[in-house]
Amino acid sequence: MTNPNPVSGSPDKEPATEAQEARSEARATPTAPAGDTERQVPATAPKQPPAGEPRPTLGKLFLDNLWAANTVTVTVLAVVLAMLVGAVLIIVSDPEVLATYSYITARPADALNASWTVVSEAYANLFKGAIFDPDAVGFTAVMGPISETLTYTAPLVFTGLSVALAFRGGLFNIGAQGQATIGVILAAVAGFALPLPPGVHLLVALIAGALGGALWGFIPGILKARTGAHEVINTIMLNYVAIYFLSWIIIQGGVQNPGRADAISKPVDSSAQLPRLLGDDLRVHAGILLAVLVTWFVAWLLNRSTLGFELRAVGENPDAARTAGISVTKTYVLVMATAGLLAGLGGSNMVLGSTADALTPLVIAQIGFDGILVALLGRVKPWGVLLAALLFGALQAGGNRMQSYSGISLELVTVLQALIVIFIAAPALVKAIFQLRAARAARLQTSLAKGW
Repeated sequence: MTNPNPVSGSPDKEPATEAQEARSEARATPTAPAGDTERQVPATAPKQPPAGEPRPTLGKLFLDNLWAANTVTVTVLAVVLAMLVGAVLIIVSDPEVLATYSYITARPADALNASWTVVSEAYANLFKGAIFDPDAVGFTAVMGPISETLTYTAPLVFTGLSVALAFRGGLFNIGAQGQATIGVILAAVAGFALPLPPGVHLLVALIAGALGGALWGFIPGILKARTGAHEVINTIMLNYVAIYFLSWIIIQGGVQNPGRADAISKPVDSSAQLPRLLGDDLRVHAGILLAVLVTWFVAWLLNRSTLGFELRAVGENPDAARTAGISVTKTYVLVMATAGLLAGLGGSNMVLGSTADALTPLVIAQIGFDGILVALLGRVKPWGVLLAALLFGALQAGGNRMQSYSGISLELVTVLQALIVIFIAAPALVKAIFQLRAARAARLQTSLAKGW
């Protein structure tokens, strides 16, 4: 008797069964273009270079990846664009250089030479004031630019981390300025009002400043968690409260310097000052070491701890985090309190370091608002924030020399900072100008749209 279902591979296989199997193979294999007689290749097979075409070299692969819209490339090109626009502004702001453009068609070399001279001199002084002066003689003169850069960098690291941490938790902390202000007040008061031995006095002053900032961050955090009040509005209003509180407390008895009629407090005791790292003639102090240590801690907190996981989960999707059993209200409070603590440490650096040794209405400068720019430039990543703060510190330190030696307005440095952030916040613009690879740029733009 003939088997109605022959075994696969048997010579007795029926024609209908062979046709069915052919159709099954056709469905499993992508359809080839018309006229293609070659054997079809599954879709998962890797693409092979055409026969006879050499494989791309390692150098070409490196250049292809380098000229893609990744984070590093966009950041570097954003700085380059900012410097180019800054060069135009330097030329426009110099009347003598502009005068050469009135007869540029007759003698174009005059305009070009004058423009190159003023721009190159300005940026050379920017470099000499921030990094290194080749003409410097002696240890103090050689290390002076680096010392100034690190001095300006230290408080920006703390306020930048404050803003970045809140961003990662889904909150926009505009209140780093106010939190740093409360921190500088409590750190200074603890620095001159408490008679404590060295070391202990410094530690107590730092803790006082950190707790002051944490308190000022806790207020908008608890309001956000309990009432849903928007943290942007609350932190902006608390900035004003902190600034006016600073102006009021400076002139109060026991705080104001008795030998002065203007608004200035008593000086912080030397026992509460951060030690200088390179001697008394250079301003860099141990605050920069503390900034690096805190950066490492924040990186560990975000990437290695349970709290960091909950924080990032809430920042990505609060509803999903709540469904997973994470307390969103608790996370909001912890995020804002921790962000305030970081900003308070930044404020403490301003009065316990070498920037100032007493409270004044302008002692805090703009480190809280600059911290927002630092956080954006650093992609709200801890180590990125540290590098961004270093860049801003270098711009600030070099800008002082640029103003003194080249006559360039110090406000131009602020313009450069703003331009850098603008270009980094617009990766599509950088991609279009430099013709970066669209695939990588699209992925970067998507990450920016999601909130970094």
